[in-house]
Amino acid sequence: MQDFPRLGLYVHIPFCSIKCYYCDFAAFSGQNAIARRYLRALETEAGLYKGRRPETLYVGGGTPSELSAPELRELFALIGRCFPDVRFQESTFEANPESLDEEKLSVLREAGVTRLSLGLQTADDALLKSIGRRHTAEDFRRVYRAARAVAGLAVSVDLMYGLPGQTLEGCLKSLDDVLALSPEHVSLYGLQVEDRTLYGKRDVEPDEALCREMFEASLDRLRAAGLRHYEISNFARPGRESLHNRIYWQDGDYIGLGCSAASYLAGERWSNADRLTVYCDAVEAGRSPAAQRERLQGREKLGERAFLGLRLVEGFVPGRELEEAFAPQWARLAARGLVERRGAVVKLTREGVFLANQAFSEFVPPFDDAIQHAEAAA
Repeated sequence: MQDFPRLGLYVHIPFCSIKCYYCDFAAFSGQNAIARRYLRALETEAGLYKGRRPETLYVGGGTPSELSAPELRELFALIGRCFPDVRFQESTFEANPESLDEEKLSVLREAGVTRLSLGLQTADDALLKSIGRRHTAEDFRRVYRAARAVAGLAVSVDLMYGLPGQTLEGCLKSLDDVLALSPEHVSLYGLQVEDRTLYGKRDVEPDEALCREMFEASLDRLRAAGLRHYEISNFARPGRESLHNRIYWQDGDYIGLGCSAASYLAGERWSNADRLTVYCDAVEAGRSPAAQRERLQGREKLGERAFLGLRLVEGFVPGRELEEAFAPQWARLAARGLVERRGAVVKLTREGVFLANQAFSEFVPPFDDAIQHAEAAA
């Protein structure tokens, strides 16, 4: 298998114009006034990692494009000051159509951004409004064209299926509209309802049968358009896969800057405080902003490597230790038709892709409970 970068840098920008009804990320509306303070805190935190040489950069959120053009210049300048002489193999910037314009795109081009992750979710304007989005499908098309013309960026488009009120026909029309633009990459996510979201509070429940129908039909459309299914929710033209996200899936190291950002270095993982002022206060006081730390060992670490590796459609090589530690689980998944082997490589079957969460549960502690659950679901 091809070698990929082993250290990534993630920078979290938590500002949003509005909190989407399905969003469970650390994202805050109406807080842009403290953006300058937040950027200063980011630089202070980044200073802890001077001497490191990350190979990829991913600016995510929240909505990074909520920053003004001068704030974006300062963001990339501070990254340059803290990681001098680093030339990223890939530099990704997340944006929403309503807050990205030609001036900001010019800043991205000057900063060396190579890849734009553009949030659309659906091309149905009525549905966009009903899920809390503040842009239209035409706003998306305008920004997409500008990203090509002004910045020359490769574009990844985010779409969702299983949204309340969404039909199969509407799901496929949105996908067809996006594919007509020939993006390099598409991320296709099924609706997941988390407790802290507005949908969670409203007890919204996705129609699982309809979701599967949407996903199956979308797979065929994406394949026909020349995009390869390389991770459960991600599709790319050859050579356009996300290098940064590969680091996560292949158990590489990563540095996370900003509130709620996670880091993983030398076997230890920690996550920063997920409240904006708590994060800034800690950094300004010279304290670590980390809110929790853990070091996975033994079967827990092996189990994590298993379900991360299985996210890749091409599969992964478990190795003898992982094979032996979970021998009953591998046998059970194979008997259920959820995994298959090709030489030393283990991968999800097509059915396993649809039932991926059931497969992953085999490798999450408490392992006995996960095994019983899988048997009950069989």
